[in-house]
Amino acid sequence: MTKTTSLSMASALVAAMFATAATAETVAFLMPDQASTRYEEHDWPGFKAAMADLCADCTLIYQNGNADVALQQQQFNSVIAQGASVIVLDPVDSAAAAAMVEIAHAQGVKVIAYDRPIPDSPADFYVSFDNEGIGYAIAQSLVEHLQATGVPEGAGVLQINGSPTDAAAGLIRDGIDRALDASPYVTLSEFDTPDWAPPKAQEWAAGQITRFGAEITGIVAANDGTGGGAIAALKAAGVDPLPPVTGNDATIAALQLIIAGDQYNTISKPSEIVAAAAAEVAVQLLNGETPEATTTLYNTPSQLFVPAVVTQDNIKELVFDAGITAASDVCTAEYAAACAELGIQ
Repeated sequence: MTKTTSLSMASALVAAMFATAATAETVAFLMPDQASTRYEEHDWPGFKAAMADLCADCTLIYQNGNADVALQQQQFNSVIAQGASVIVLDPVDSAAAAAMVEIAHAQGVKVIAYDRPIPDSPADFYVSFDNEGIGYAIAQSLVEHLQATGVPEGAGVLQINGSPTDAAAGLIRDGIDRALDASPYVTLSEFDTPDWAPPKAQEWAAGQITRFGAEITGIVAANDGTGGGAIAALKAAGVDPLPPVTGNDATIAALQLIIAGDQYNTISKPSEIVAAAAAEVAVQLLNGETPEATTTLYNTPSQLFVPAVVTQDNIKELVFDAGITAASDVCTAEYAAACAELGIQ
């Protein structure tokens, strides 16, 4: 073999290596905050597992904005600099995310809005559960429970919404409003919870308990964190029995509260479902395909999943029998007896 031939073969090998590297796409998964444990425990693991099956050669980048708009903007710019072709974005601030979408599109980068929509600048696709449907479902479930237990018309409820910078929280609020406005009950007071922070929901609820006392016959909270904050405020104030409180996300803590009888409902919406759908859309976009939408929201082709309301009556079937959550994770010593009463083991 001549020296020239050897050099040619080496050059061809290097070229092949670079060609292989060029085909390995980078996908970023940017989540909004750490107030909820779902992103590290469910969304990111679910997305990573789905991508491993769909695009094993893809490079994945995960970042969490920790409820900081400026930090998420830095993370967004960073993943573009690192060569991300698709960014799955759950924005800290839905309005501020519009500029991120425009930056990405100017550089040929696709954006999938995840969980929280981006109303002011259409992303390439939106994947989520039906957030307005969630708000309506938890509120309507509470209304029906109040009626079934004989709470008289004109009785009062509190409404605890999510973050005012989260468009998904706005959709949940719209659904709650739709159910409560059509109900025979009166909304005593309403609160938008900054950053979905449970301590802020607890502080507000404590003030309303002082203000309204026994007039509070139910609390519609937009997620389990805010619902848990409300329940903590009720217990601290010595309220007994507790009025029914709603939630959303089926967190471990909320499932325990439902089993114990402290929280009335939550929404079973395994984040892995939406994460897997986002992975499928990301790979389709990488391949130059057009993902199939089931609806359009904010001028964005969208896929919205329908959630289920969980109460004590169906928690065993919908959560544990379905294999969504392991009984061993929920039925710890403090809750073992209550689990046993419901046949959860």
